[in-house]
Amino acid sequence: MTGEYDDESGWIEAELADLEVDSAEETADTGPQPVVAVVGRPNVGKSTLVNRIIGRREAVVEDVPGVTRDRVTYEGTWRGRTFTLVDTGGWDHEATGMALRIAEQAQVAVELADVVLFVVDATVGATDADQAVADVLRRSGKPVVLAANKVDDQRMELEASSLWALGIGEPLPVSALHGRSSGDLLDVILDALPDAPPQRFGAERGPRRVALVGKPNVGKSSLLNKLAGEERVLVDPMAGTTRDPVDELIELGGKTWRFIDTAGIRRRDRELQGADFYASMRTRAALERSEVAIVLIDASDVLTEQDLRIISLVIESGRCMVVAFNKWDLVDEDRRYYLEKEIDRQLVRVPWALRVNISAKTGRHMDRLVPAIERAIDSWSSRVSTGRLNAFLTELVQGTPPPVRGGKQPKILFATQASVEPPKFVLFTSGFLEETYRRFIERRIREEFGFAGSPIAVNMKIREKRAVKKK
Repeated sequence: MTGEYDDESGWIEAELADLEVDSAEETADTGPQPVVAVVGRPNVGKSTLVNRIIGRREAVVEDVPGVTRDRVTYEGTWRGRTFTLVDTGGWDHEATGMALRIAEQAQVAVELADVVLFVVDATVGATDADQAVADVLRRSGKPVVLAANKVDDQRMELEASSLWALGIGEPLPVSALHGRSSGDLLDVILDALPDAPPQRFGAERGPRRVALVGKPNVGKSSLLNKLAGEERVLVDPMAGTTRDPVDELIELGGKTWRFIDTAGIRRRDRELQGADFYASMRTRAALERSEVAIVLIDASDVLTEQDLRIISLVIESGRCMVVAFNKWDLVDEDRRYYLEKEIDRQLVRVPWALRVNISAKTGRHMDRLVPAIERAIDSWSSRVSTGRLNAFLTELVQGTPPPVRGGKQPKILFATQASVEPPKFVLFTSGFLEETYRRFIERRIREEFGFAGSPIAVNMKIREKRAVKKK
């Protein structure tokens, strides 16, 4: 060694200069954006067209009708202008049961939209179902852009012209699959929109993002509907009703929150097929773009491997966590006793997670959810001053020094909190600290400074050998 650092302070200063400080991703708040609702009968390529417009594979696509079931929102950008794109389920005027409820969600999307993008399969032509939808759209009074989809070549453009018969304007031939004329379609949509805000970049934070995660049929969609005070997403006893992550802006406690309802995470991805597999991937992506995860667990049932695996995913993502034990109205005294035993035994990895007992069906204790979310986010964003941290660790090490390793006792030379969201602490040491001692430090940091509901990381930077000066 060259003796670049001849004392501990020089080494620490150099390491601090090189330390990469993470910063939480912030979303610019662009204000209200114009809304484009994408509607049409089942299996005409709506979700494929949505993916083409937003430029990435977000909406779940499969060659069977009924894959999209809820109103799902995305942000689109074209020519520097932004707008909200709402993908909807297949709209069938003769639907019953689940299909009827899907069609009702599509009608709600039209009512809330500024412009309607009506997608029709040009290879099939105008069907009775298309004509029924067109009649409803004419009565709505909303501007309608008619997309004649699946026009993959010039020959098919002649077939698309027959869609004039729907009586809602010129059919625009496009191919969602290949992107043919998608730019022309977007030009027409922008011309029909009200004044749209320009695309903006900045550090202004938008609504805090909350992901609702859990295994299938634990009540995620019911919880979202209860919080919103209306049926925003479909609820059905059949597991797997939600497939796309569904974003909803909901005002609670005087604040606007962005709740993300996700598909139920199943045991193993390799067991999934088709749309369920891609829905699982999108659930993970939704977790990554959230700030806090509400893990819903069915309190009336035993904790399962799936529940524990989902909690592990949240830990790995670094998001703060609130564990909501749902269906509390079904829990009797015996079940409460055994549930506490299960929590003590199986949730030992997350004693820091905030816990709320709720019933999305009856609304019981729903008022406790937002305070828990706020407390978790505050912990996730908290920073401990370097002076307080080092004074605390000095006293801690004096009382409980690190275990000896290789005949030498490592020293903690300096400590700092390197980042927030999630909080990460770095210990500059003269040697390796055993994992058990690092867990001890983490536990004592929590006892001293809080961080309820937030994961924290305690890492080391080791100076194994003291540098020697050049002669």
